[in-house]
Amino acid sequence: MLDFIDFTFLDFLDITLVGVLLYYVYKLLKGTVAINIFIGISIVFLIYKITQALKMEMLSSILEVLVGGGAIAMLIIFHPELRKFLLMLGSANIGSKRSFIKQLKFLKTEINSEVDVDSIVAACLKMSKSKTGALIVIERNNSLDFVKERGDFMNAEVNIPILESIFYKNSPLHDGATIINENIIVATRVVLPLSDKTLPSRFGLRHRAAIGITERTDCICIAVSEETGKISLIKDGEFELFNDKDDLIDIIKAHLN
Repeated sequence: MLDFIDFTFLDFLDITLVGVLLYYVYKLLKGTVAINIFIGISIVFLIYKITQALKMEMLSSILEVLVGGGAIAMLIIFHPELRKFLLMLGSANIGSKRSFIKQLKFLKTEINSEVDVDSIVAACLKMSKSKTGALIVIERNNSLDFVKERGDFMNAEVNIPILESIFYKNSPLHDGATIINENIIVATRVVLPLSDKTLPSRFGLRHRAAIGITERTDCICIAVSEETGKISLIKDGEFELFNDKDDLIDIIKAHLN
């Protein structure tokens, strides 16, 4: 009994670190279907540890089997989230001047919502009318440094004329994607990873690239089709076509908030 109630500083540190880890995992998964599964697995694991501490051997042995299988299940269920996390770790340049902690942007509990969404949508509507192809990526929590390096760096505030000039057909910057972070155009002519999904024939490389980057990170993409002029919003590997300006603005702002 004395061993059970013996509580040291290391025990306190252990519990604190686990609590912090669970909190940030919850923030990462919040708003997704996976959060309910994560909570269920956490409850089962907590009951398992309680039964271990109380030496309830029969129930503990049953739960141990469930927890053991749960580890494999987590790898399957949380594959997209683990992929994002490992991709972010692999792309972080620890030796650079930017600190490693700054690379862990998914730990932030708030997303900067000061992006000029109205100007972005207005520019897309103009390009839609002229059937000018465009791909705009709005960075959120996950760092996009690993793809920015594939393009040309820029430091310009978001506005309608500059977005139109970037994607103008005769502009040297119109190929590839433009990345926006905190209302600053940080890179243009960026080559994005392509998705392996089977897409309808009317969607080309621009949409495949948008799906590919949103499968790997939590960014939002807006694509304007060069063939049809249709505007698509892509998030979490899924896309939706929009005709109404206000609906598109409201949904983008909701995602950013």
